[in-house]
Amino acid sequence: MHINHLALWCTDIERTRAFYEKYFGAVANSKYTNALKQFESYFLALDGSVRIELMRRPDIAASAATQTVGYAHVAISVGSEQQVNELTRCMIADGVHCIDGPRRTGDGYYESVVLDPDGNHIEITV
Repeated sequence: MHINHLALWCTDIERTRAFYEKYFGAVANSKYTNALKQFESYFLALDGSVRIELMRRPDIAASAATQTVGYAHVAISVGSEQQVNELTRCMIADGVHCIDGPRRTGDGYYESVVLDPDGNHIEITV
């Protein structure tokens, strides 16, 4: 068994797609649209085997900006501490909100934590 993909609701699917393409090298498939349900989605491939599905529907509202029970974050490995530092610096320079790090965590990870355009937590790790 393996996880097939992770899905995220988005308020602006094009902005969120561009974010993951720019910073994590994601490759998007063609947009799927279901006009009857007012639903649209992209599958983004990261490193060939990991996929994130971005979804949008006008009746799905943004949640509170605080942490809640449920999925907490996505961790994306970029390969080295230097790459964590460089990507974090680049994202901060572009105005991406960095809420922690880069730092070594108590459980030994080297990471920074940023927010995607909809406030989802992303751990950038080695």
